[in-house]
Amino acid sequence: MDLASMIRDVPDFPKPGIIFKDITTLIKDPDAFQAAIDAMLDYCEDMTVDLVVAVESRGYIFGGALAYELGAGFVPVRKLDKLPAETISVEYSLEYGTAVLEMHKDAIEPGQKVLVVDDLLATGGTAKATIDLVERLGGEVVAVLFLIELTFLHGLEKLKGYNVFSLIEF
Repeated sequence: MDLASMIRDVPDFPKPGIIFKDITTLIKDPDAFQAAIDAMLDYCEDMTVDLVVAVESRGYIFGGALAYELGAGFVPVRKLDKLPAETISVEYSLEYGTAVLEMHKDAIEPGQKVLVVDDLLATGGTAKATIDLVERLGGEVVAVLFLIELTFLHGLEKLKGYNVFSLIEF
């Protein structure tokens, strides 16, 4: 199945000059969504994963499904002031600005094996910030997994030294 062809381009979103890769056209198709999850699971088949850490909000779509299938726990990473208990936070750069991510302070125990999941790798800022949160709590990142990678933005450069997999590249 050609999953890349199922992703819609939306010009000038969220601001002029950005071409947004809209995954809703892929995930609404049950066969395509299942094929994407299955391909991500295939990549993880020989890994030990205690927790899946996924980034709000589209990362949750894939992270939740992967955590369930892997028999792992799920940890949400959210934007500033969205989590109810004590958090740790990190500020990072996006391809079109800056933001802050948070994770509950008790979300990860030292030594736990963590799979980081998001829908899109662009400049790598969000992924690197998430990895920083995981490692500050003592988690070990076993892999960083994306549905899509925008290769022209060179996000992999920020993730050197990590096991990174992207299902679709543009």
